[in-house]
Amino acid sequence: MRHVLKPRSRCDPSLDWLGTTETYLLTAFHAWWRVGQRYYREFIPNFAAITAPLSDMTRKGCPNRILWGPAQEKAYQTVRDLMSRDPVLRLPDTAKEFILRTDVSDEGIGAMLMQEHGGKPFPVSYASKKLSGAEKNYSTMEKECLAIVWGIKKFELYLQGVKFVLQTDHKPLTYLNSAKFVNNRIMRWVMYLQNFDMRVESIKGSDNVGADFLSRVCE
Repeated sequence: MRHVLKPRSRCDPSLDWLGTTETYLLTAFHAWWRVGQRYYREFIPNFAAITAPLSDMTRKGCPNRILWGPAQEKAYQTVRDLMSRDPVLRLPDTAKEFILRTDVSDEGIGAMLMQEHGGKPFPVSYASKKLSGAEKNYSTMEKECLAIVWGIKKFELYLQGVKFVLQTDHKPLTYLNSAKFVNNRIMRWVMYLQNFDMRVESIKGSDNVGADFLSRVCE
């Protein structure tokens, strides 16, 4: 028997999602699906066959709701397990440059630490957190800045004292450097970021699917 997927009591950065409404869950599922399609299908044998019950739900004409049955659950659990182990998830290598991607949604912050192997980015670690009530009241630009600062703090152990790449839209950093918008919170963020040696690479939102998904889940 099929049933509509219910919100879970909690989630972790590894690939579960939490939503307060079915619409939110649907958005989170599609974000998670883009991550799999974009990054991991070539590293998971028989990806198309394993995920067929999930891909069917993303086709045009499907109902705007998550219909979750045994086939979908099995496919999801299989992919979730495979996406969290080598050769997808890699151990950090201090000889390689780290890449940090961050994103924010109305509900939370997501960050993904990566390193390149053979010219392709692989995740080292995922992180996410739910926005507090006060943080939800930040402007969109402040939320994006918060995501950068929080992501760096989360992976500070790896990023302190080394050169790394921050892949994000340039707008948040332009915002931080603008005296017009300075307040105590922004000043603290700017002072914190000055402790790091980062190279900023612009990335379109459509390419930032990993961090986008994580911003829709919570710890």
